[in-house]
Amino acid sequence: MKVKRVAKVALVAAAAAGLVAGSLAPASAAKRSTVVLVTSNQLTGLNPSVVNMNLTFNSEVAYMQGFGFNYYDNSPKLVDNKIFGSYKIVSQKPFRVQYTVNKGKVWSDGTPITGVDLLLSHVICSSSYSFATKLGDPTDPEVKPSFNALCYGGTYDTHHVGLPTLSADKMSVTVEYDAKIPDWQLYGPGPSPVHTLVLLAEGKTKLQSVAANNAAKAKFEKAFYNYDAKLMEAAGKIWSESYNINKFDETSNPLLTVGNGGYILKSAVPGQAVTLVLNPRHRTNPSGPATSGVKTVVFRIIGDGTAAAQALRNQEVDIYQGQPTADSVNLLKAIPTAKVIGGDQAVYEHIDLRVDTASGVSEPYTGPFKGMDQRAIDLRTAFLMAYPRDEIVDKLIKPINEKAVRMDSVLLFPGEPGYKELIAKTGVSKYTKGTQAEREAAALALVKKYYPNASATTPGFTVKLNWGTPSNARRAASAQLVTAALGRAGIKVDAPGSATWSRNLSSSAFDAFFFAWVKSSITQDGNADLFYSTGGNNYLGYANKKVDEAVDVLRAKLLTEKQKLDYYLTVEKEIMADAVTLPIFQHPGVTAVNAKLQNVKPNPLSPQLVWNYWEWKY
Repeated sequence: MKVKRVAKVALVAAAAAGLVAGSLAPASAAKRSTVVLVTSNQLTGLNPSVVNMNLTFNSEVAYMQGFGFNYYDNSPKLVDNKIFGSYKIVSQKPFRVQYTVNKGKVWSDGTPITGVDLLLSHVICSSSYSFATKLGDPTDPEVKPSFNALCYGGTYDTHHVGLPTLSADKMSVTVEYDAKIPDWQLYGPGPSPVHTLVLLAEGKTKLQSVAANNAAKAKFEKAFYNYDAKLMEAAGKIWSESYNINKFDETSNPLLTVGNGGYILKSAVPGQAVTLVLNPRHRTNPSGPATSGVKTVVFRIIGDGTAAAQALRNQEVDIYQGQPTADSVNLLKAIPTAKVIGGDQAVYEHIDLRVDTASGVSEPYTGPFKGMDQRAIDLRTAFLMAYPRDEIVDKLIKPINEKAVRMDSVLLFPGEPGYKELIAKTGVSKYTKGTQAEREAAALALVKKYYPNASATTPGFTVKLNWGTPSNARRAASAQLVTAALGRAGIKVDAPGSATWSRNLSSSAFDAFFFAWVKSSITQDGNADLFYSTGGNNYLGYANKKVDEAVDVLRAKLLTEKQKLDYYLTVEKEIMADAVTLPIFQHPGVTAVNAKLQNVKPNPLSPQLVWNYWEWKY
């Protein structure tokens, strides 16, 4: 299910998996037409626009199955995909943008792509449409709307006006906004095979004729403009639930994999591999750049970095980019048949603390960090003060990248313009001053205000920490360091690893979680919307009026660089004072590639490796 996502970050996941010996031909085989990539992730769904499905691996698989109006290269620069279509401003006042699909483009089942296929983007991003069609209240913290989408509360939702209009030939859609918004190029509609939603809702289990598909698309168009609650609710259930699968084979419903990308999903075996094959329609009628001879792409799931490096050495895989350890990096550099590519990633590890019940969760959060009273803030502050960020960087990251530093801003990376000036004013200093031992002692003193018997050996309270799967060596090592440091501050950390950790990010059962965000676009508001009270990626149950007001301005007004940084400062000062999150480090970029495979060019943004899959060739 390919749609234009407005979520500007994706979860960097990690999942359990073993090396499946002998399951693939060696990467050095003659006339090779298969590319094998290592991933430490587990596929959890085919629709990354659903809440809790926005994982990097899910997004990579979806990206290879769908083209839209643009994409980022590795500069990173936004590139218009003129093969698929075009977009242009057709009115300044009111501000209107028209998106046109080039005639003759087809889905993988042969169905013509039209402007009707752009309308789903409005459905999943417009709260007003959800209200009007009686599909639910996207801001209701307890009841999920029919379309359980990430982008409610985003820029499009806040600034679009009315319904998108279809042109007479149904190849163009025009969207109106209440003003010229920053980064307007990113918020337009993306194509989605809406006929498949209707067919799936009708119980179809096989691909249908083009005539039947066109009839289903006409039903969607009519239902969209008539606010047909019955059909739209059924489509919403399919969109929100049916794609949330980690297994796919010849017995699965092929309607779930209709796309317009270079490849189509062939199979997904949990814990082992995900295989995509060339979309035959892309060869004859492409929606994007033509591929260069690679017929099959396989993601092999190997959670351990050392095992992944060994698989590359054995020429069982062609591309490795994961969460490497120092040992695995040394192994990669020693492989004579591979080339190692470095570089920065727009990825940062962070620790988040729950504040209240997350949106869409019925079970209330009642843990030690609940609320905004002084007790809750003090306990969250103690936890973050004692968090061993320096130790994590020194022991786990510097052996890979000796220039690595602790990260102290969630909105700017170290070295970006304004970073030093920003962190000098945000209040992050209360989490950085002194030594780790001094911070642990200060944290213990805060804990003792509420738990007088707490000590370095007797915990005052327990925090349940969600962090990932035990097979990810780097994350497991981080969890051990955290458990020890917080224990010395009088806080017991219960940190069970789980392959399904990403599904629990909103769960009230957990008080804290660490993972990584990767940027998938470059926008004026950056990562600030992570802390927007109704943002799709706000898993904290956190709401702050000043933060919301700052994000509203960042989304709506074209600002100077100084003005932008002033609003960034507002956001960071509030989240530091409220003790809800801390960044830890920027991920080091390490990609190792079979020397015979050309044009692998890691992108700092997501999707990092597969952004130019069509250029890969041996």
